[in-house]
Amino acid sequence: MVEALSTKKVTEIGGLFKELSEKMPKETSGFMEFNKSVLSPGKLSMREKELIAVSLAVATQCEWCIPYHVKNALESGATEEEILESSYIAALMKGAPALMQVNLVLEAVREFSSK
Repeated sequence: MVEALSTKKVTEIGGLFKELSEKMPKETSGFMEFNKSVLSPGKLSMREKELIAVSLAVATQCEWCIPYHVKNALESGATEEEILESSYIAALMKGAPALMQVNLVLEAVREFSSK
């Protein structure tokens, strides 16, 4: 069975961090702790933070970040409509190239919503 693109990208992130943990353990551990701290619930919920992350992933056009944060947003209770709305905020701020990244958002929503 061929692995779906969004799942493949999320799996690649895991592989990258595994390798970086071996080659640069201190720096990778520090980054992972920072990531965990920033994305933990605070004044903003996990859902809200992941929606912001989706918007920023679209704006920066990161093909790995988009499926990663769409998956996390869905797991945090975000709806497809909320994810698309956050994507359009990125398009408003970054223009048509960001809007084209919504294709990756939709692909990830379809893939991770079906699991």
